[in-house]
Amino acid sequence: FSHGDSPLMAQIDFGTSSMADETGNDSQMFEGNEIVDPGNEAAHGDEAVQGGELVEVDELAQGDELAQGEDLTQGDELLQGNEMAITEVATPPTTRRRRKKSLVWEHFTIEDAAGGATRACCKLCKQTFAYSSGSKIAGTSHLKRHITLGSCPKIKGQGHKLAITIGTDNDGDGTVERRSKRRYRYTGYANAAFDQDRSYSYLAKMIILHDYPLHIVQQPAFTAFIDSLQPRFRVVDVDAMEVEVYAVYQKEKENLLQAFSAMPGRISLTIGLWTTSQTLGYVSVSGQFIDSEWKLHRRMLSFMMVSSPHSDNALSEAISSSLTDWGMKEKLFTITLDNDSLSHDIYSANLRDQLSGKNNLMLKGQLFVVRCYAHILDAAAQDVIALIHGVIYSIRESIKFIKASPSREEKFAEIALQLEIPSTKTLCLDVTTQWNTTYLMLLAALDYRQAFITLETVDDNYNEAPSAEDWKKIEAACNYLRLLYDSAHSIMAAGNPTSNIFFHEAWKLQLELGNGSAHEDPIFSSIAKDMYERFDKYWKDCNLVLAVAVVMDPRFKMKLVEFSYSKIYGVEAAKYVKVVNDSVHDLFKDYVAQPLPLTPAYAEQGKTDNATANGNNTQATQPSTGDGLQDFDIYLSEIATTQPSKSELEQYLDESLTPRIQEFDILNWWKLNMQKYPTLSKMARDILAIPVSMVTGGTSIFSAGTGCHVLDDYRSSLRPEIVEALVCAKDWLPNSTAAPEAPGSGLLKMD
Repeated sequence: FSHGDSPLMAQIDFGTSSMADETGNDSQMFEGNEIVDPGNEAAHGDEAVQGGELVEVDELAQGDELAQGEDLTQGDELLQGNEMAITEVATPPTTRRRRKKSLVWEHFTIEDAAGGATRACCKLCKQTFAYSSGSKIAGTSHLKRHITLGSCPKIKGQGHKLAITIGTDNDGDGTVERRSKRRYRYTGYANAAFDQDRSYSYLAKMIILHDYPLHIVQQPAFTAFIDSLQPRFRVVDVDAMEVEVYAVYQKEKENLLQAFSAMPGRISLTIGLWTTSQTLGYVSVSGQFIDSEWKLHRRMLSFMMVSSPHSDNALSEAISSSLTDWGMKEKLFTITLDNDSLSHDIYSANLRDQLSGKNNLMLKGQLFVVRCYAHILDAAAQDVIALIHGVIYSIRESIKFIKASPSREEKFAEIALQLEIPSTKTLCLDVTTQWNTTYLMLLAALDYRQAFITLETVDDNYNEAPSAEDWKKIEAACNYLRLLYDSAHSIMAAGNPTSNIFFHEAWKLQLELGNGSAHEDPIFSSIAKDMYERFDKYWKDCNLVLAVAVVMDPRFKMKLVEFSYSKIYGVEAAKYVKVVNDSVHDLFKDYVAQPLPLTPAYAEQGKTDNATANGNNTQATQPSTGDGLQDFDIYLSEIATTQPSKSELEQYLDESLTPRIQEFDILNWWKLNMQKYPTLSKMARDILAIPVSMVTGGTSIFSAGTGCHVLDDYRSSLRPEIVEALVCAKDWLPNSTAAPEAPGSGLLKMD
């Protein structure tokens, strides 16, 4: 068989049974996974393989007759991938016998050797292999491997393989009585057309997803690697790769625009500030929303270069530009910032003023600007670490001393054993940029306090043991860092946290830090006061939005607000509870009076919802059934007119709380209760989608300076539109709804 002027690589795939003609004539043997055929009769009727289609070729051995009892191996498999397969299909038997021939001999000739032996000679590289020594035949498996495994130097670069399988005429039993005709056909993808454009797209996506530099396409090692995989792939330059990356970005943006067009509610934004080694900066804008199936999503919307990223004017322009670009100017709900608390009031006022004229802010903008919860945890932790930085240094040096040699580690372990210290914690150094590791380092050291003290008395080389006062500082610091650590883990455990879970975390911190400020021990109280001062500012700025969110949780409603405020504010709790209650009712009125633009799927429902929410849906008088109760129907109608039913919000708040179960899914609860609370569910959808924390998972929630982002020098050197394409597409591709295409498959449509 041949393809053009290049020989095909032959791969033979058979079962494990053997079959031989008992008469000794025209013998063909199955040995292991091969055909052994000493004959050399040429095949006829060949047809060339066209593209990747299945084309029948080579009808052989018409009228072959098998001896009774011959076994035929079943379970032959067609090779998949970029291989060629030849399938033998049995057809009705005849009585004519013909000589049979192994396809390996298309690539070998038989030559005589000394002593009556014969050798097989490769037609391409002219290497010879043992075939027979007199009456004993060596077989063809080693010949097959020479061709299929690329051992032949002439065929190694061809990239083609040939597979041969054999079928049966009895539905795969593996045993046949007669075979009259064999029909071979090619299957597979060996001749599928190479798609250069598709390969470019995959290369661009690889660069985007893995943050590879664009100039990787010009690195010699990369080009050599690509050439070894597919010599026909034309490696492009950096400019062409930029074009391909931008094309991926544009395509994914179109897909996301379609998804946003069906978004039933509002969108809340998170704003990230990026600095560069230059004087310019970038503003990242991400949107968080809940879709029609009540699934929470967060997507990057823009990554825009600005002259001064920390300017409120620059932020306002970036936000307005992004909303216009995505067609969501009328759907903005809240904005979450990671700025420092000192500038929060200025940012809030300016952004509210600049954007209120372009957007219909709900609740007069009282919920409009939210501060990042992860950032406040990080800032409070850094305050603690700064207060005891000298003690932390001693602990680090002590651990370094112990870890410096195995003998010191053994000595320390013996001391801990003698002192019967029950701790199973391991001493390890912290990562200075992750405050959780500093907390865990201090916590472990605290358990081994007596061991450190003892080590100083028995080892003259060790003189870094903290003093008694230092240990008290460590104890106080761990006591308050634990609050932050546990709160961060609660957020991380939620995966994609909805806004309702943050109130429970925040009010506990507010209460504990407030109580800690009045601690009788001055060391404890001094640490707590610094933390409380920072967190109290956050609580005053954001407790309203957190409280409104938890009211939308059917497990708590207003009850948790009442309970927690009584703990925090004491006798003054009632006035703070009233602020939350009034805000919830006013916000509900906003949704009643100003319904969102609805998609067609929600249009009819919206008309009904608005009528219900406004209380104008008088109970329709039921048609008379002839039972003589027409006066009763009139009475019911009068009651409905003079005593309007409760609003959805009142009904929701008056109903009993939903039981608190471990795996409660609040979004699914609202999805199931949309019909019961058509307007309130819209309000809940928007509130629960507020991104109270810009960071929700991974170690980044513990990273120092959560609000600080630095763009590396390479990205800073790229054109702004390419930087935006790389950053946004990296966020979009893992969530792309388009089905991925299997590389190398010509049967799947290009996405």
